[in-house]
Amino acid sequence: MPGSVGRLVELLRKEFRQMFRDPRSKRLLFLSPVLQLLIFGYAVTTDVRHARLFVVDHDRTETSRALIDALTAGGYFDVAGRGNRPRDVVAALDHGDALMAIEIPVGFADDIASGRSASLQLLVDGTTANTANVALGYATQIVGRFGLQRRADVITRSGATLPSGGVDFRVRAWFNANLESRAYNVPAVMGNILMLMSLLLTSLAIVREREIGTLEQLMVSPLTSAELIIGKTLPAALVAFVDLLLVTGMALFWFAVPFRGSFLLLVVASLCYILTGLGVGLLISTISATQQEAFMSMFLFFFPAMMLSGLMFPVENMPAALRIVAQADPIEHFLVIVRGVFLRGAGWSVLYPEVLVLAAIGLGVLAFATTRFRKTVA
Repeated sequence: MPGSVGRLVELLRKEFRQMFRDPRSKRLLFLSPVLQLLIFGYAVTTDVRHARLFVVDHDRTETSRALIDALTAGGYFDVAGRGNRPRDVVAALDHGDALMAIEIPVGFADDIASGRSASLQLLVDGTTANTANVALGYATQIVGRFGLQRRADVITRSGATLPSGGVDFRVRAWFNANLESRAYNVPAVMGNILMLMSLLLTSLAIVREREIGTLEQLMVSPLTSAELIIGKTLPAALVAFVDLLLVTGMALFWFAVPFRGSFLLLVVASLCYILTGLGVGLLISTISATQQEAFMSMFLFFFPAMMLSGLMFPVENMPAALRIVAQADPIEHFLVIVRGVFLRGAGWSVLYPEVLVLAAIGLGVLAFATTRFRKTVA
């Protein structure tokens, strides 16, 4: 045992020296995750702000102008143009000059003043379906609130009383009261960055030794396959854990994402998740003949895993076959954990199945990578 520990310590020293001997490696390992989170944290968003709105106002009254003001007051829409004819709307949408157009007919203000149902037309460019749905939802809510407020003003001026009874409909969003997509997306981006860094740290580890010729020296050494795997995995695990602390700090103090759960739960789940990423990277490294092959194999795994993780599209909306495949995706399970810990304050009793799945996947992949590794030069 002492000899085995001594061999392992020397291998770890060698791995750390090789990892940090190039100053650029330090920037890549510790600065790159921060920059990626900073960029993707702002870029990955489903919020719609300052959407271009084209206005055709046939009514030209104080009421119609107040409606346009209501649409633009919250910063969701900006008036990008105005016209007098319906074909102006078609031209604006066809040329991409506006995301949404509103056409207010003659008599709009009179209909509201008399208590009749008032109509208007909203047209939206559906080329980008998600953006169109979000913008249409904003506009519908603003127009609905405007109509209710004007109706209440009309009833008050006429001396009548508001009808009692009916349904008192109130909406309350739990866990993310302002429905900010950044609070939902930034933890997911953290998970994908950790997986990418874990894959990068290990997928090139063994194949690089093979290419530069040092693998033969390791092969004739007393090191066992398990010791080699541990020596390649432990330094990468420590670096990935430091990256976890960096991106978590960015999420909390830069993006102000609320943290309502247990930090211990996040650490344990993250260690299981990092173990999974390192195991996949080592498996890729053991089956690749060149660094180029390992690099391409890494992205062959990462991009489908990212798409199936629920980062961009809810897993529940995917076809049944893909939902089954997503159950084997470690990123998907980690995003459930990290979003639950950050936003919902979910504890062990809720998230332990996801933690167990991550641990099982990580141990299984590492065991398979160890069995594939042989102390022979291919």
